[in-house]
Amino acid sequence: MKIAFISAAQSIHTVRWVNALASRGHHVRLYSLPNHENTRKEIDPRVTVVYLRRGGFPGYFFNARELRRELRSFQPDIINAHYASGYGTLARRARQHPVMLSVWGSDVYEFPLKSPIHRALVSKNLRKADSVASTSHVMAEQLRRVLGYDRPVYITPFGVDCKLFSPHRQEHQGFCIGLVKALEDCYGVSDLIDAFALALERLPAEIDPRLVIYGKGSRRDALQRQIDEMGLSKRVLLCGTVPNTQVPEVMGRMDLFCLPSVSESFGVSAVEAMACCLPVIATDVDGFREVVDDGVTGYLIPARDPRAMADRICELAARPELREEFGSNGRERVLERFDFEKNVSDMEQYYHETAARYARR
Repeated sequence: MKIAFISAAQSIHTVRWVNALASRGHHVRLYSLPNHENTRKEIDPRVTVVYLRRGGFPGYFFNARELRRELRSFQPDIINAHYASGYGTLARRARQHPVMLSVWGSDVYEFPLKSPIHRALVSKNLRKADSVASTSHVMAEQLRRVLGYDRPVYITPFGVDCKLFSPHRQEHQGFCIGLVKALEDCYGVSDLIDAFALALERLPAEIDPRLVIYGKGSRRDALQRQIDEMGLSKRVLLCGTVPNTQVPEVMGRMDLFCLPSVSESFGVSAVEAMACCLPVIATDVDGFREVVDDGVTGYLIPARDPRAMADRICELAARPELREEFGSNGRERVLERFDFEKNVSDMEQYYHETAARYARR
């Protein structure tokens, strides 16, 4: 197929989709704002990348004419716009079809709640699309509940490369708790540090627990101050960011993966950890609830409850056989539902269905 992608070129999610589709022989052309340029050169050379002239917020409105000319020249079989607010607006204003609009998370959980105007904008983008896709069932339900979207929604989980994300167990000392996540308020990293401090008071010294946190973000300095003020600098490390391809190696040095997010639209981090056979403790929020099977692949706990997380950390620290059971169950669940190769095959089918339905109309 000839596939036009309208999305942020710098996003790892965009990169993985366009690369996977190009590797299957599709002719993929990616249209992006110039301020979303992929400077890390991660995009497959078989993908044609077109940066539109206008950047920033105005670009979603004023690049429409240029994009329309580009699409008429390319003549794609399907247009896939990612993110229902910004790029969804650009795709709608370009007035080319057939369009599948893929929703990501904050575009339906946060953006529409800012004002009636924001809600109306996203609702209009959804209505004008020929089909809508969501990474999770709970986000599809959010579309219906908050935005009144009443048509079928394709579920296209953003899975993982199960060959890359696989058990990479490495010898290490002590009991290592880990997190790979952006250091922002919505991901509750401060709560995890509090939970670790509570668990540390109860865990036997011979376990030698430590917490490693990978990621970057606006809360880094505040989190480091919290660690220092709590006297945890020798046991809690902010390790900075790592490329996605190196995450399995990092996870191989962990015994337990904790996700304290306040909100999540889809639990990619949980899926990655489970694919690596790590037991997971995650907050009972939408995205994780769909991924983590409580008591089978890990535990779900209330958000903003460090004591509940500390209780589960202590339990799993004392029961290596349960950690192994949860890890094995998690890997099996990922292979069944979140293998990215299967997810790409489903997306191809949905592209064909959307194009065929538009052609019949």
